[in-house]
Amino acid sequence: MLKIGLVGYGRMGKQIACVMKSKDLIPAAIIDPYAPDATAKEINKETLSDVDVIIDFSSPDVIMENIEKYVQLGVNAVIGTTGWFDNIDKVKNLVADKIGLIWSGNFSLGVNLYFKMVEYASKLVGSLASDTYDPMIHEFHHNQKKDSPSGTAIMIADLVKAGFNTKDSIITEKLDRKREDNELHVSSTRGGYIPGTHMVMFDSLVDTIELKHTARSRDGFASGAVTAALWLAGKKGFYNFSEIFNTI
Repeated sequence: MLKIGLVGYGRMGKQIACVMKSKDLIPAAIIDPYAPDATAKEINKETLSDVDVIIDFSSPDVIMENIEKYVQLGVNAVIGTTGWFDNIDKVKNLVADKIGLIWSGNFSLGVNLYFKMVEYASKLVGSLASDTYDPMIHEFHHNQKKDSPSGTAIMIADLVKAGFNTKDSIITEKLDRKREDNELHVSSTRGGYIPGTHMVMFDSLVDTIELKHTARSRDGFASGAVTAALWLAGKKGFYNFSEIFNTI
C-alpha cells in the first residue's frame, strides 16, 4: 500500500487526513512544527523514511526549502501550497527526473472543470469579440489566507490572457491609475471564512457575462490532493494537476 505523508497539519492537513481515512489510508508521517498532534516537527531523512509520497500544504515561507529537501531525499511530492509560482522554473530544474512532483493552485475537481470552462470561454470571446468585451477577475478568500491573489486566481488569469491577444500583462495590485488596454486586472478580497470564490467577467457596454466557482468546503481540495498522490506513485517528472486532469 502506498505510504502517504503530510506536511502542514492545519485545517487543510486535517481535512486531507479525513479523506485518507475514508479510503482506508493512514498517514505514514504528519510533519508540522506547531501542531501538537503531529508525529514530527521537521523534514529530514528519519521523518520521511517510511514515506513514498508527501502531500505539502504548509506555508509559502518554507515551501521552496521543503521542495529542495524532497529532491535531496528522493521523496515524491504533491504541492498544494501556493505563493511560490515565481520560482516555478527553478523548481522544474530541481526536480528534473530525480523525483515526481505534481503541483496546482487548486486540486479541486470542480475548480479544474471550471478551468476548462474558463479556457474555452476566453478563447471564444477573445476570438469573436475581443474589441467588445473586456475581461476581469475577482476572488474572495477567508481572512487567514496568506497570499493574495490566490494561486487559483493566477492560473485563471493565465487562461484568460491566453484567449485574448489584446492582453499581454496581468496586474494584481491595487490600481491608483487608469488600467491600460493591454492589462488584465486580478483583484482580491480577504475576509470571513470563505473557502474560495472565483469570478471571471467579460463586460461590454450592453451586457456582462460571468463565470463563477464557489467552494463550499475544503473537501474538494483534499480529495483532489489524495487522488494526485495516488496517481504520482512511482512516477518521476514535473507535473501540473490541470495538465493531467483528464488522465486522472
